[in-house]
Amino acid sequence: METFNSKDMAVKVQKKILSSMVTKSSFQMFIDDTSSEIMDELYHVSKGYSGNKSEAQKVIKDLIKIAVKISVLFRNNRFNVEELVVAQDFKKKLHQGAMTAISFYEVDFTFDKTVMSEILDSCRDLLLKLVHSHLTPKSHGRINHVFNHFSDPELLNKLYDPNGPFRPNLTKICKGLNKLVEDGTI
Repeated sequence: METFNSKDMAVKVQKKILSSMVTKSSFQMFIDDTSSEIMDELYHVSKGYSGNKSEAQKVIKDLIKIAVKISVLFRNNRFNVEELVVAQDFKKKLHQGAMTAISFYEVDFTFDKTVMSEILDSCRDLLLKLVHSHLTPKSHGRINHVFNHFSDPELLNKLYDPNGPFRPNLTKICKGLNKLVEDGTI
């Protein structure tokens, strides 16, 4: 017997359409302005660090696709009870990461690349667990690409260098993170 569920089909179609039309305007339907501004700064950091504009664009595009797809899944109540527990764990870890990033920024010479890398790796693992049965291996690869890129200890060292070229970007990133924490978004 064939089982057909129009709601499942609609979610698949939404994910497919959004995957192919990721632009800043479509992204903003799902993600707030503050998050968008943080991603702009992450793009500049990535481009400056790698020296590769297309790689920086790819990592941010991957980040946007992941965020949009997860937003679609949440809006359509696709996560079961166990997955919602994982989602809460992810949000707690993301909050911890934001607070740690802000603290390292506000107090010079406290930055510890190992701590920051471990938090980002933990966020990646929780996110992969959350979407395991909902997204394709290609999307899992995107998650790995984004988190592995930004948890690179050398990138983090350059980002947190108080006299480094990325200090203005870090200032804007932490200002945005602070706003997201105050708003309860993360």
